[in-house]
Amino acid sequence: MTSGLRPISFEFFPPKTEEGAAKLATTRQQLAQFNPEFFSVTFGAGGTTQEGTLRAVLSIREAGFAAAPHLSCIGSTRDSIRQIVQQYKDHGIRHIVALRGDIPSGMVGLGEFRYANELVSFLRAEFGDWFHIEVAAYPEFHPQSESAEADMRNFVNKVRAGADSAITQYFFNADAYFRFVDEVLARGVNIPIVPGMMPIQNYSQLQRFSDMCGAEIPRWLRLRLQSMGDDTASIRAFGLDFVTELSDRLLSGGAPGLHFYTLNSAGAVSTICQRLGY
Repeated sequence: MTSGLRPISFEFFPPKTEEGAAKLATTRQQLAQFNPEFFSVTFGAGGTTQEGTLRAVLSIREAGFAAAPHLSCIGSTRDSIRQIVQQYKDHGIRHIVALRGDIPSGMVGLGEFRYANELVSFLRAEFGDWFHIEVAAYPEFHPQSESAEADMRNFVNKVRAGADSAITQYFFNADAYFRFVDEVLARGVNIPIVPGMMPIQNYSQLQRFSDMCGAEIPRWLRLRLQSMGDDTASIRAFGLDFVTELSDRLLSGGAPGLHFYTLNSAGAVSTICQRLGY
């Protein structure tokens, strides 16, 4: 298998403890061997990990790597977003993943932003072309969308508001990705749409994540994983084969790169990248 040396990137979440920070530093160093285009760091619902995201991003920068903080706008004001983003600019960050974000439990009022396209427009108005703005894409549609058409319209709106590229939610059906890209192109939108890849290591965890984000686990895949029961080694071995083959098919079909959801662990992701030729 060969990657054709197309860009890859890796996503982390902000560690909450010193032990977690040390583990993340080790993970980052292990993944650096693949020359990623950038490392991204997530941002909790309602900005609950704001300081942790900034610390993680600055740590990545200090280690000499490109970093892209996530920024969710739901529940935020324009002033609060402006302050956060100005901090990133002051530290020389030039890449942001702009998201609506999930609505935190118990939140009263959605803040001054309702949709990600409003955040993208705000960032462009306030900071011009300083930032490369990445947005989310949903090949299997956002779980809260009214319809497939509404979801596609929302994506197009984000791009027209000023997004430079997109990263997808993870998926296990390559055809869903290719169909999504074709539909976007048919609407006159042509930006890089990078597939988000989720390693398979723990079925119950994967099922929980998928239920929350709306990612479909195809019936045959679900039954195959269920048949392995608690045989962790078999699940991991199968998962490595499957995700590697999926990644290779996506790259062979023209995907502009790959973005890996690492869950702050390097093992499975490293194996997949090595198999792909990175």
